[in-house]
Amino acid sequence: MKEINLLVINPGSTSTKISVFENGTEVYRKNLVHSAGEIEKYKKITDQTPFRKAEVEKFLTEIHYDLSKLTAIACRGGSLPPIHTGAYEVNDEMIDVLKHRPSGQHASTLAALIGYEIARKLGIKAYIYDGNTADEMEDLPRISGCPLVEKLSMGHILNTKAVGRMYAETIGKAYEELNLILVHTGGGISIGLHKKGVIADIMTDEDGTMSPERAGALPSIGMAKLCFSGDYTFDEVSAMVRGKGGLTAYLGTNDVREVEQRILEGDAYAGLVYDAMIYQTAKGIGALAAAVNGEVDGIIITGGIANSEMFISKLKKRVEFIHPVTVIPGEYEMEALAAGITRVLKGEETARQYREQEPLR
Repeated sequence: MKEINLLVINPGSTSTKISVFENGTEVYRKNLVHSAGEIEKYKKITDQTPFRKAEVEKFLTEIHYDLSKLTAIACRGGSLPPIHTGAYEVNDEMIDVLKHRPSGQHASTLAALIGYEIARKLGIKAYIYDGNTADEMEDLPRISGCPLVEKLSMGHILNTKAVGRMYAETIGKAYEELNLILVHTGGGISIGLHKKGVIADIMTDEDGTMSPERAGALPSIGMAKLCFSGDYTFDEVSAMVRGKGGLTAYLGTNDVREVEQRILEGDAYAGLVYDAMIYQTAKGIGALAAAVNGEVDGIIITGGIANSEMFISKLKKRVEFIHPVTVIPGEYEMEALAAGITRVLKGEETARQYREQEPLR
Protein backbone atom coordinates (compact mmCIF):
# COMPACT_ATOMS: atom_id res chain seq x y z
CA MET A 1 0.00 0.00 0.00
CA LYS A 2 1.20 3.48 -0.82
CA GLU A 3 2.42 5.43 2.18
CA ILE A 4 0.21 8.23 3.51
CA ASN A 5 2.19 10.87 5.37
CA LEU A 6 0.32 13.92 6.62
CA LEU A 7 1.24 17.25 8.13
CA VAL A 8 -1.64 18.34 10.39
CA ILE A 9 -2.10 22.03 11.27
CA ASN A 10 -4.51 23.27 13.96
CA PRO A 11 -4.11 26.90 15.13
CA GLY A 12 -5.69 28.21 18.33
CA SER A 13 -5.88 31.72 19.73
CA THR A 14 -2.34 31.68 21.21
CA SER A 15 -0.97 28.37 19.96
CA THR A 16 -0.52 26.29 16.83
CA LYS A 17 -0.69 22.52 17.12
CA ILE A 18 1.41 20.63 14.61
CA SER A 19 1.51 16.87 14.02
CA VAL A 20 3.03 14.52 11.49
CA PHE A 21 1.20 11.24 10.88
CA GLU A 22 2.82 8.41 8.95
CA ASN A 23 0.38 5.71 7.83
CA GLY A 24 -2.04 6.56 10.63
CA THR A 25 0.56 6.78 13.40
CA GLU A 26 1.50 10.12 14.92
CA VAL A 27 5.28 10.40 14.85
CA TYR A 28 5.70 14.06 15.84
CA ARG A 29 3.55 16.52 17.77
CA LYS A 30 4.31 20.03 18.95
CA ASN A 31 2.19 22.74 20.51
CA LEU A 32 3.76 26.00 19.38
CA VAL A 33 2.90 28.64 21.99
CA HIS A 34 2.67 32.30 20.92
CA SER A 35 2.78 35.08 23.47
CA ALA A 36 -0.20 37.38 23.85
CA GLY A 37 2.15 40.29 23.11
CA GLU A 38 3.12 38.76 19.78
CA ILE A 39 -0.50 38.03 18.80
CA GLU A 40 -1.69 41.52 19.76
CA LYS A 41 0.54 43.04 17.07
CA TYR A 42 -1.90 41.87 14.42
CA LYS A 43 -5.20 43.62 13.80
CA LYS A 44 -6.85 40.72 11.95
CA ILE A 45 -6.45 36.99 12.34
CA THR A 46 -5.29 36.59 8.74
CA ASP A 47 -2.49 39.10 9.32
CA GLN A 48 -0.82 36.44 11.46
CA THR A 49 -0.31 34.08 8.51
CA PRO A 50 3.37 34.86 7.71
CA PHE A 51 4.35 34.79 11.39
CA ARG A 52 2.59 31.50 12.15
CA LYS A 53 3.75 29.87 8.89
CA ALA A 54 7.36 30.73 9.80
CA GLU A 55 6.86 29.08 13.20
CA VAL A 56 5.53 25.91 11.57
CA GLU A 57 8.41 25.77 9.10
CA LYS A 58 10.89 26.36 11.91
CA PHE A 59 9.53 23.35 13.78
CA LEU A 60 9.73 21.15 10.68
CA THR A 61 13.33 22.23 10.20
CA GLU A 62 14.17 21.48 13.84
CA ILE A 63 12.92 17.90 13.57
CA HIS A 64 14.74 17.48 10.23
CA TYR A 65 11.62 16.11 8.60
CA ASP A 66 11.90 15.30 4.90
CA LEU A 67 8.99 17.32 3.47
CA SER A 68 9.20 15.42 0.18
CA LYS A 69 7.70 12.44 2.07
CA LEU A 70 4.43 14.29 2.69
CA THR A 71 1.36 13.05 0.83
CA ALA A 72 -0.95 15.92 1.82
CA ILE A 73 -1.63 18.54 4.47
CA ALA A 74 -4.67 18.30 6.76
CA CYS A 75 -5.93 21.66 8.05
CA ARG A 76 -8.50 22.67 10.64
CA GLY A 77 -11.48 24.27 8.90
CA GLY A 78 -11.80 28.01 9.55
CA SER A 79 -14.29 30.87 9.32
CA LEU A 80 -16.06 29.98 6.09
CA PRO A 81 -19.74 30.46 5.33
CA PRO A 82 -21.79 27.32 6.08
CA ILE A 83 -20.29 24.20 4.45
CA HIS A 84 -20.90 20.46 4.35
CA THR A 85 -19.26 18.09 6.83
CA GLY A 86 -16.41 15.94 5.60
CA ALA A 87 -13.46 16.93 3.44
CA TYR A 88 -12.86 19.88 1.15
CA GLU A 89 -9.79 20.44 -0.98
CA VAL A 90 -8.31 23.84 -0.20
CA ASN A 91 -8.38 25.94 -3.38
CA ASP A 92 -7.95 29.56 -4.47
CA GLU A 93 -11.64 30.32 -3.93
CA MET A 94 -11.54 29.10 -0.32
CA ILE A 95 -8.41 31.13 0.36
CA ASP A 96 -10.02 34.25 -1.13
CA VAL A 97 -13.05 33.89 1.14
CA LEU A 98 -10.94 33.27 4.25
CA LYS A 99 -8.79 36.32 3.52
CA HIS A 100 -11.44 38.79 2.43
CA ARG A 101 -14.91 37.56 3.49
CA PRO A 102 -14.50 35.35 6.58
CA SER A 103 -17.62 34.57 8.58
CA GLY A 104 -15.77 35.48 11.79
CA GLN A 105 -12.39 36.03 13.39
CA HIS A 106 -11.17 32.61 14.54
CA ALA A 107 -7.57 31.40 14.60
CA SER A 108 -8.53 28.14 12.86
CA THR A 109 -8.79 30.20 9.66
CA LEU A 110 -5.00 30.31 9.59
CA ALA A 111 -4.70 26.55 9.07
CA ALA A 112 -5.81 26.54 5.43
CA LEU A 113 -3.86 29.72 4.67
CA ILE A 114 -0.63 28.21 6.03
CA GLY A 115 -1.26 24.71 4.72
CA TYR A 116 -2.12 25.87 1.19
CA GLU A 117 1.10 27.84 0.87
CA ILE A 118 3.24 24.93 2.06
CA ALA A 119 1.32 22.42 -0.07
CA ARG A 120 1.71 24.43 -3.27
CA LYS A 121 5.44 24.70 -2.68
CA LEU A 122 5.63 20.90 -2.29
CA GLY A 123 3.29 20.12 -5.19
CA ILE A 124 0.74 18.35 -3.01
CA LYS A 125 -2.83 19.12 -1.86
CA ALA A 126 -4.16 20.62 1.35
CA TYR A 127 -7.56 19.72 2.78
CA ILE A 128 -9.90 20.73 5.58
CA TYR A 129 -12.19 18.26 7.37
CA ASP A 130 -15.37 18.75 9.42
CA GLY A 131 -14.88 22.51 9.50
CA ASN A 132 -16.14 24.76 12.31
CA THR A 133 -19.02 26.01 10.16
CA ALA A 134 -20.10 22.59 8.85
CA ASP A 135 -23.89 22.67 8.75
CA GLU A 136 -26.15 19.62 9.03
CA MET A 137 -28.87 21.38 11.02
CA GLU A 138 -32.51 20.52 10.45
CA ASP A 139 -34.99 23.18 9.31
CA LEU A 140 -36.91 23.51 12.58
CA PRO A 141 -34.05 24.82 14.77
CA ARG A 142 -33.04 27.32 12.06
CA ILE A 143 -36.02 29.51 12.98
CA SER A 144 -34.43 32.03 15.32
CA GLY A 145 -37.45 34.18 16.13
CA CYS A 146 -36.24 37.08 13.99
CA PRO A 147 -36.02 36.60 10.19
CA LEU A 148 -33.18 39.12 10.01
CA VAL A 149 -30.98 37.12 12.39
CA GLU A 150 -30.08 33.70 11.05
CA LYS A 151 -29.47 30.78 13.40
CA LEU A 152 -26.12 29.29 12.40
CA SER A 153 -24.62 25.86 12.90
CA MET A 154 -21.21 26.59 14.34
CA GLY A 155 -19.17 24.87 16.98
CA HIS A 156 -16.65 22.19 17.77
CA ILE A 157 -17.79 19.98 14.89
CA LEU A 158 -14.49 18.19 14.30
CA ASN A 159 -13.89 17.08 17.89
CA THR A 160 -17.47 16.21 18.80
CA LYS A 161 -18.02 14.04 15.73
CA ALA A 162 -14.77 12.21 16.48
CA VAL A 163 -15.75 11.71 20.13
CA GLY A 164 -19.25 10.60 19.10
CA ARG A 165 -17.72 7.85 16.96
CA MET A 166 -15.41 6.86 19.83
CA TYR A 167 -18.35 6.58 22.25
CA ALA A 168 -20.39 4.53 19.79
CA GLU A 169 -17.53 2.09 19.39
CA THR A 170 -17.27 1.59 23.18
CA ILE A 171 -20.92 0.47 23.35
CA GLY A 172 -20.75 -1.66 20.21
CA LYS A 173 -22.99 0.58 18.13
CA ALA A 174 -22.60 2.66 14.98
CA TYR A 175 -22.48 6.43 15.45
CA GLU A 176 -25.24 6.65 12.82
CA GLU A 177 -27.59 4.57 15.01
CA LEU A 178 -27.53 6.83 18.06
CA ASN A 179 -28.98 10.05 19.43
CA LEU A 180 -26.15 11.69 21.35
CA ILE A 181 -25.73 14.99 23.17
CA LEU A 182 -22.11 16.10 22.85
CA VAL A 183 -20.83 18.90 25.09
CA HIS A 184 -17.48 20.41 24.11
CA THR A 185 -15.97 22.46 26.93
CA GLY A 186 -13.21 24.98 26.42
CA GLY A 187 -12.94 28.75 26.10
CA GLY A 188 -16.38 28.35 24.57
CA ILE A 189 -18.92 25.63 25.29
CA SER A 190 -21.00 24.18 22.46
CA ILE A 191 -23.72 21.55 22.92
CA GLY A 192 -24.68 19.51 19.88
CA LEU A 193 -27.51 17.07 19.21
CA HIS A 194 -25.99 14.29 17.12
CA LYS A 195 -29.07 12.59 15.71
CA LYS A 196 -28.32 9.36 13.84
CA GLY A 197 -24.91 10.61 12.72
CA VAL A 198 -26.02 14.16 11.86
CA ILE A 199 -25.68 17.29 14.01
CA ALA A 200 -29.37 18.12 13.76
CA ASP A 201 -29.27 21.01 16.26
CA ILE A 202 -26.56 22.85 18.14
CA MET A 203 -26.33 25.42 20.90
CA THR A 204 -23.27 27.32 19.81
CA ASP A 205 -20.82 29.08 22.09
CA GLU A 206 -22.61 32.31 21.13
CA ASP A 207 -26.28 31.47 21.69
CA GLY A 208 -26.03 28.80 24.38
CA THR A 209 -24.33 28.71 27.76
CA MET A 210 -21.86 31.19 29.16
CA SER A 211 -18.35 29.74 29.35
CA PRO A 212 -14.84 30.80 30.35
CA GLU A 213 -14.65 33.35 27.49
CA ARG A 214 -18.17 33.62 26.02
CA ALA A 215 -21.24 35.42 27.31
CA GLY A 216 -23.65 32.95 25.72
CA ALA A 217 -27.31 33.84 25.16
CA LEU A 218 -28.14 37.33 26.43
CA PRO A 219 -31.40 39.25 27.04
CA SER A 220 -32.10 40.77 23.62
CA ILE A 221 -33.46 44.18 24.67
CA GLY A 222 -30.66 44.65 27.19
CA MET A 223 -28.10 43.82 24.50
CA ALA A 224 -29.78 46.20 22.03
CA LYS A 225 -29.61 49.03 24.59
CA LEU A 226 -25.93 48.32 25.18
CA CYS A 227 -25.19 48.35 21.45
CA PHE A 228 -26.98 51.68 20.90
CA SER A 229 -25.74 53.38 24.07
CA GLY A 230 -22.95 55.10 22.15
CA ASP A 231 -20.47 54.03 24.80
CA TYR A 232 -18.98 51.08 22.91
CA THR A 233 -17.75 50.26 19.41
CA PHE A 234 -18.79 47.15 17.54
CA ASP A 235 -15.40 45.57 18.25
CA GLU A 236 -15.73 46.31 21.97
CA VAL A 237 -19.20 44.77 22.18
CA SER A 238 -18.04 41.76 20.15
CA ALA A 239 -15.22 41.23 22.64
CA MET A 240 -17.70 41.38 25.54
CA VAL A 241 -19.61 38.41 24.17
CA ARG A 242 -16.77 36.48 22.55
CA GLY A 243 -13.34 36.50 24.14
CA LYS A 244 -13.96 38.57 27.26
CA GLY A 245 -17.36 37.28 28.33
CA GLY A 246 -18.42 34.60 30.78
CA LEU A 247 -16.02 33.79 33.61
CA THR A 248 -13.54 36.32 32.22
CA ALA A 249 -16.08 39.15 32.53
CA TYR A 250 -17.30 38.21 36.00
CA LEU A 251 -14.09 36.91 37.59
CA GLY A 252 -11.24 38.32 35.51
CA THR A 253 -9.90 34.92 34.43
CA ASN A 254 -10.67 32.24 31.85
CA ASP A 255 -8.81 29.59 33.87
CA VAL A 256 -11.30 27.16 35.42
CA ARG A 257 -8.59 25.82 37.73
CA GLU A 258 -8.09 29.27 39.21
CA VAL A 259 -11.84 29.73 39.68
CA GLU A 260 -12.13 26.38 41.43
CA GLN A 261 -9.26 27.24 43.74
CA ARG A 262 -11.02 30.47 44.70
CA ILE A 263 -14.16 28.47 45.46
CA LEU A 264 -12.22 26.06 47.65
CA GLU A 265 -10.79 29.04 49.51
CA GLY A 266 -14.28 30.30 50.28
CA ASP A 267 -14.99 32.80 47.47
CA ALA A 268 -18.80 32.66 47.41
CA TYR A 269 -19.15 34.96 44.38
CA ALA A 270 -16.79 32.78 42.32
CA GLY A 271 -18.92 29.81 43.35
CA LEU A 272 -22.12 31.54 42.24
CA VAL A 273 -20.74 32.46 38.80
CA TYR A 274 -19.21 29.00 38.27
CA ASP A 275 -22.46 27.30 39.26
CA ALA A 276 -24.32 29.57 36.82
CA MET A 277 -22.12 28.28 33.98
CA ILE A 278 -22.88 24.68 34.96
CA TYR A 279 -26.58 25.48 35.41
CA GLN A 280 -26.78 26.94 31.90
CA THR A 281 -24.89 23.97 30.45
CA ALA A 282 -27.37 21.60 32.09
CA LYS A 283 -30.31 23.60 30.69
CA GLY A 284 -28.79 23.29 27.22
CA ILE A 285 -28.48 19.52 27.57
CA GLY A 286 -32.08 19.33 28.77
CA ALA A 287 -33.33 21.42 25.88
CA LEU A 288 -31.66 19.19 23.30
CA ALA A 289 -32.95 16.08 25.07
CA ALA A 290 -36.45 17.53 24.63
CA ALA A 291 -35.72 18.04 20.91
CA VAL A 292 -35.59 14.23 20.48
CA ASN A 293 -38.47 13.54 22.87
CA GLY A 294 -36.06 12.31 25.53
CA GLU A 295 -34.77 9.50 23.28
CA VAL A 296 -31.12 10.00 24.24
CA ASP A 297 -28.53 7.23 23.86
CA GLY A 298 -25.66 9.11 25.45
CA ILE A 299 -24.51 12.37 27.03
CA ILE A 300 -20.80 12.87 26.46
CA ILE A 301 -18.66 15.64 27.93
CA THR A 302 -15.39 16.38 26.18
CA GLY A 303 -12.86 19.21 25.91
CA GLY A 304 -10.54 20.68 28.50
CA ILE A 305 -13.01 21.35 31.33
CA ALA A 306 -14.04 17.69 31.21
CA ASN A 307 -10.87 17.08 33.27
CA SER A 308 -12.45 18.96 36.20
CA GLU A 309 -13.96 16.73 38.87
CA MET A 310 -15.88 19.69 40.30
CA PHE A 311 -17.47 20.63 36.97
CA ILE A 312 -18.38 17.05 36.08
CA SER A 313 -19.80 16.13 39.49
CA LYS A 314 -22.01 19.24 39.60
CA LEU A 315 -23.18 18.77 36.02
CA LYS A 316 -23.98 15.08 36.50
CA LYS A 317 -26.32 15.87 39.39
CA ARG A 318 -28.42 18.04 37.09
CA VAL A 319 -28.63 15.87 33.96
CA GLU A 320 -28.19 12.20 34.80
CA PHE A 321 -31.95 11.77 35.12
CA ILE A 322 -31.89 11.98 31.31
CA HIS A 323 -29.04 9.50 30.73
CA PRO A 324 -25.77 8.55 32.46
CA VAL A 325 -22.94 10.91 31.56
CA THR A 326 -19.79 9.68 29.82
CA VAL A 327 -16.64 11.79 30.17
CA ILE A 328 -14.03 11.75 27.40
CA PRO A 329 -11.66 14.58 28.39
CA GLY A 330 -9.45 16.57 26.07
CA GLU A 331 -9.80 16.88 22.33
CA TYR A 332 -9.01 14.62 19.40
CA GLU A 333 -8.85 17.13 16.59
CA MET A 334 -5.42 16.15 15.29
CA GLU A 335 -6.38 12.48 15.14
CA ALA A 336 -9.73 13.31 13.54
CA LEU A 337 -8.11 15.46 10.86
CA ALA A 338 -5.53 12.79 10.06
CA ALA A 339 -8.12 10.01 9.98
CA GLY A 340 -10.51 11.98 7.76
CA ILE A 341 -7.92 12.90 5.16
CA THR A 342 -6.47 9.39 5.25
CA ARG A 343 -9.93 8.08 4.28
CA VAL A 344 -9.98 10.57 1.39
CA LEU A 345 -6.57 9.50 0.15
CA LYS A 346 -7.56 5.84 0.37
CA GLY A 347 -10.64 6.53 -1.73
CA GLU A 348 -13.05 5.75 1.11
CA GLU A 349 -14.40 9.32 1.07
CA THR A 350 -14.50 12.01 -1.60
CA ALA A 351 -13.28 15.55 -0.96
CA ARG A 352 -15.48 18.36 -2.23
CA GLN A 353 -14.21 21.25 -4.32
CA TYR A 354 -14.98 24.48 -2.44
CA ARG A 355 -17.36 26.91 -4.14
CA GLU A 356 -18.45 30.05 -2.31
CA GLN A 357 -22.00 29.95 -3.64
CA GLU A 358 -22.50 26.21 -3.27
CA PRO A 359 -26.00 25.46 -1.91
CA LEU A 360 -26.03 23.22 1.15
CA ARG A 361 -29.45 21.74 0.45
